[in-house]
Amino acid sequence: MTWTAVTGHRAQLGEGPFWDAPTQALYWVDIAGRQALRLIGANVQIWQMPEHVSAFIPCESGDALVTLSSGVYRLDLDSPGLEPRLTLLCVADPQPGNRANEARCDAQGRLWLGTMQNNIGAQGEDLPIERRSGGLFRIDGDGRVTPLLRGLGIPNTLLWSADSTRLYFGDSLDGTLYRHFIRTDGGLEPAQAWFGPHRRGGPDGSAMDAQGYLWNARWDGSCLLRLAPDGSVDRVIELPISRPTSCVFGGKDLKTLYITSAASPLKHPLDGAVLAIALDVPGTLCTRFSG
Repeated sequence: MTWTAVTGHRAQLGEGPFWDAPTQALYWVDIAGRQALRLIGANVQIWQMPEHVSAFIPCESGDALVTLSSGVYRLDLDSPGLEPRLTLLCVADPQPGNRANEARCDAQGRLWLGTMQNNIGAQGEDLPIERRSGGLFRIDGDGRVTPLLRGLGIPNTLLWSADSTRLYFGDSLDGTLYRHFIRTDGGLEPAQAWFGPHRRGGPDGSAMDAQGYLWNARWDGSCLLRLAPDGSVDRVIELPISRPTSCVFGGKDLKTLYITSAASPLKHPLDGAVLAIALDVPGTLCTRFSG
């Protein structure tokens, strides 16, 4: 399998890739580097955030959302990279000492946001996680917040089944991916362990392909796992990076898998890069925020 690094940029903690099909643009973040990045063609734009940023998602209204430590903000995409214009949409998690982590939009364009105890220091250094203070929240287009789960460690992976009846959601602190059935009122049934732990690293972000298989990035595992709907391992995709963090399907035919990654003590040359791999199966579309 052939991979390429899509830019020369190297992140401290690359995360949250989003493919915007209407503009053929790739969005992602460097959480520790406090950067929101967008790639259109060969042009990379970078907005320097005032806080750690975990997700960068375009909106139907023409701007974009960024999930910062202090709340969810709208970013004016016409603002300069060093002077981003931010407007607060909501504070999903008011718990002191927490920060945003995983975030994706469902088929209705609602943002689902997982939070956790902040584990990144002022200089980007790792801090120990000492409490399960995170939560999962759903944010409507008007900024209304609905709490869904509490007591989370490190929320990672947010994906839905094609019929929107099941949520696939991970907690890296448990080394496990869970499945929740979604009630008709929008609430979640109790978690069912779906996959893990596994010897090839811990579960990080994921993408869903058109066949209903989940592609999971394995932190410290140097690979992706393609997981069948029954939770079995269908395929292992070896990668030239130490810490893949997430992935998303993109390109005109949705057959290019973009993979974000983080720096590591092993200092592999491509650690922190965004990789692209051509696949034989297409993925599912990302949904913009409805607001």
